Amino acid sequence: MSTSEVQELQRTAAHLRHCLGSLRSRYGDAAPVRRLANDLERLDIDIRDFAEHPPREAVNSLGERIPIPDTPYDDSLFRGTDTDDEGLGGLHGSR
Repeated sequence: MSTSEVQELQRTAAHLRHCLGSLRSRYGDAAPVRRLANDLERLDIDIRDFAEHPPREAVNSLGERIPIPDTPYDDSLFRGTDTDDEGLGGLHGSR
């Protein structure tokens, strides 16, 4: 996520916080207000995580950044071959 996207999330969360304050002054400590406050708190935590942990990227031979996904590789890449994906342990390691 780019810096500008994180900043936009921060601005949006600040706007939500303002709206929540208005709702709280109108509805008091009603259950929906508490739930929204909890949701906003979790959003703040996630936004902070994005700001503190930029995405992993590699650089190709042209100097272009290439995002590296956290998702597992497709198992079909390793089926029928004598190779492992070399993740945690391996497919052919001791069990």
